[in-house]
Formats: sequence, structure tokens, C-alpha cells
Amino acid sequence: MPRQHRLAPALHHRLSESMRPNWARTVLARRIAAAALLVLAAALFVRGDPNTERAAVVVAHRDLAPGRVLSAEDVTVVENPAATLPAGALREASDVIGRTLAGAVRDGEMLTDVAVLGPRLAAAAVGSADSRVVPVRLADPGVAELLREGDRVDVVTADDRTDPTTLATDAAVVLVARTGTERASSEPVVMLALPLREAGAVAGASLTKALTVILH
Repeated sequence: MPRQHRLAPALHHRLSESMRPNWARTVLARRIAAAALLVLAAALFVRGDPNTERAAVVVAHRDLAPGRVLSAEDVTVVENPAATLPAGALREASDVIGRTLAGAVRDGEMLTDVAVLGPRLAAAAVGSADSRVVPVRLADPGVAELLREGDRVDVVTADDRTDPTTLATDAAVVLVARTGTERASSEPVVMLALPLREAGAVAGASLTKALTVILH
């Protein structure tokens, strides 16, 4: 009589199979763990390190144009990681309210001491701490329209009755201001950064003489 083979697996075989890790289950578990780690990392990134030192800084509340006199509605104070603050970052809204913006600023951009007209901007533009910003209305408004922030110019008198006199050399254009009125739009005011002595000479001459500039 032929020997019958048992179809059911032996007990020890079933136990060993149940203890062997299932490949599909292992891959699924690893994927779930990886996804959980990604979620945790994203949460920590958004939240930031609670031990990171933070500091107040003034930022633009909206896009702002050059020449704008800043108001309380234009800026806000936020707290950023102290390590991300640029040199000269302004910390209080009172540092900028009533000041004239020297260049275009984007919404959320941090404001520094060289973002507004003042001695810090003059010092940065001229390369000397003893510098000032002087407003000049040029004899030919068309020349002012050609100027852009960062241009370098020489300031000379433009009087037909006398020979031209050079009042200042290598002045830095920090702003071409247009306030919006019809007259100001046709005759913009050019803000020049100059060493203190030349700034005084240009400011005094602008009261009695016609001035123009020579572009470098």
C-alpha cells in the first residue's frame, strides 16, 4: 500500500514561517517611519528651534517706492532669529517713521540704517563718516531725469555770466525725489551724498546759483 504524504505543514514549519519577517510588511513599516520623520522635520523647521535667540526688527508692511516718507502704516516690527539680522538693522518703528526711503523696498524686507536718508547712508555712499546728504534742484530738470541712485557726478555752477566752478567731485546720487506735485514732477530734487565741507559748499551755492552735474 503506497505511503500517503501529509499536505498540512508540520507544526515547527508553521511556527518558523510565522516568525520570519514578511517583506511587504517590512517595506510598509519603513515607509511609514520615513513619512513620520519627514512630518516631524517639517514641523521643527516651521516652528524653529525654541532655544534660538530672537530680536525685534523693523520690516516693510507693503511694497514701498523710493522717496516715500515713511509712516506707521508702512512698517511693522517682527521678531526674527538674531543671527539673520543684517548689520545696521533698525529695531523700533520710531527709527524710521518720518524718514525718507532711499530706495525701493519689498513687502517684508528688513530695514537698515542705510535704507533711509541720513548720515549713515551718506557715510556708506561716500566712504567717510564725516559726510552729509544735500538736496539739489538742477538748472536743467532733464539732467535730473537721467540720474539714478548710485551714479557718481561732479557738481558745477551753471551761470552764463561767469565761468563754471566745480563745487564738488565724485558725489554719490542717493535719491532722485519726486513728490508727486506738477512742479516737483518737472523739477525733481537730486539728493547727493558728499563729504561735509563739499556738502556745505553745494548747499550754500544752491541758494543763489544755478547748478548742474557732470556724470562720470
